[in-house]
Order: sequence, then structure tokens, then C-alpha cells
Amino acid sequence: MSDRNRNTLPAASTPAAVRLIAIDIDGTLLDSNSHLPDANNRAVHAAVTSGVEVILVTGRTFHHARPVAEQLDTAVLMIVSNGALVKTPSDDTLAARLIPRHLARELILATRPIRDGAALVFDRSDAGQYVYERIDWSHLQRRWYHERYRTYMTKMSPLETALDQEPAQIAFTGGVEEMRILAGHVRDLSLARYLTLTLTEYEDRDFSLFDVTANGCSKGTALADWAAHRGLRPEEVMAVGDNLNDRDMLEFAGHPIVMGNAVPELKRRGWPVTARHDEAGVAQAIETRVLDPSGSSLRF
Repeated sequence: MSDRNRNTLPAASTPAAVRLIAIDIDGTLLDSNSHLPDANNRAVHAAVTSGVEVILVTGRTFHHARPVAEQLDTAVLMIVSNGALVKTPSDDTLAARLIPRHLARELILATRPIRDGAALVFDRSDAGQYVYERIDWSHLQRRWYHERYRTYMTKMSPLETALDQEPAQIAFTGGVEEMRILAGHVRDLSLARYLTLTLTEYEDRDFSLFDVTANGCSKGTALADWAAHRGLRPEEVMAVGDNLNDRDMLEFAGHPIVMGNAVPELKRRGWPVTARHDEAGVAQAIETRVLDPSGSSLRF
């Protein structure tokens, strides 16, 4: 990488040592081809070996996040479905914030006239983990997902008949503008005050995810709860992310790090910026803030 493209993070100004690292998956831990860079793997392993806990914090469902965790050379926990569940790779649930069934039903009915598809995500390990209606899996941005994870999926119509238990997440997907319109419609519903609405956008490929979780549920609240459970203060937590659903996680952490490929809204916050996901920016962040806090940075 040329000098003009390198990001060199400044040394941390707070004296508190990092004891917990929260890492987003897509656009952060993984590169643009959804591969795990060797440098990121080594850095995570080095951090855990030094006594720092690492937790993956993602909007992905559990079945989608677990294969990433299993690629790492060290065991890590996962906060999945934008904070709804804290899971081990062996499928144990350590914490959960679920959507009341009556609210999930009301939202499904209220959005049906203005959306093409929807899915309910449940905390279970069989084909009932992801239940959907009216999703076009031939779409380029969705086809691979269905092909890879269909053993966890069930088609059911009408979708509300699947509500035999409280879901962890209600998921919508589509183009960026399409999901912005849907999110705006849901925000205007009276039930929105009892839910958490999260947009994740990839404008370069006109793809967006609109996720609905329980009230007060987000990456940030789940991370804060887990840190408190571990007896850690925010200044002992580092978070690395790239997208809108990472914002409150970064706001909570005493050491927020933004990826070089992050959306403009995050970069405008003035947080330190590491290298891009295709340049193993996670490794650079861990090296600079955890393994060598004197201020050096990895060079790629």
C-alpha cells in the first residue's frame, strides 16, 4: 500500500487499557469479497492471547455469523441480529431481547401493502430459524444467501402464522431508497415507539437491510450490557465498525475506531479512522490500540 493510502491511528489518549474488543463483521472484519484477511485473524488471536476478550457484533443472524467466528483461530462470542442475542459458537444463548409477538404481528400486517418480502428470525437452530414470505431469492444480492443457508429457512404465508414464539428480529431487504421509504413508513406507525429500527446501507451496490428488533435493542445496548456483565467500563472497550448500525456501539466504546471504507456519517463524527477492510484495517486498529498502544501501526 502506498504511503498516501495508509491510515496511521494516533495513540490512545485515555490511560485505560482495552480489555474488550467489539468487531463488526461485514465491511470490517471481512474484506470486500467476504474473506477473512490473515492479518485480522492473527491480530484477533494475539489480542485474546494477551488477555483481551473479543466479541463479534453483527446484524447477521446466528447461522450467518457462526461460520465467520469458526474461521478465527481463537474462540469468540457473538452478538447477532443487531443486539437481540448473545451466542456462543456452539449455539448457547447467553442473553436475549425478543420482540413481543403482538408487536411483530402488527408490524407484519402494517407493512405488507408496501413491501415485497419479510422474514422473522427466531432463536432456534432448525429450519424454523429464518421464516419468510414473498422474498425473491433470484435477486443477485440475495441468491447466494438462500443457496448457502436454506437449511435454516422455511417459507410460510401468511408470515404471521409463524409467530408461535417471540422473534429476535424482523428483517426486510431491498434497494437503498426502497428501504429508506419503508423505514420512514414504519417510523410513522404508533408501534414504532416500542421497537428499534436499524438501517444498514451499501450504496455502492444499491443494497440495504432494514431490521426491526425489540425496544432498546441494538449493537450498542447489547455491548453495554455485556461489558457491565464482565465488570468493564466503557473506557476499557474498543469497538470497530463501518456502517449505520455500528453507530451506537461506537458511541458507547471508549475507543471507537471507524473503518477507512465506512459510510460518510460515521467518518464525520471525528473518530479515529483505520485502514479499509481490504487493507486489514481491523488488524491495524488492534495493533495500534491494544498490542502496541505506544502509537505504532501496522503497514500493509
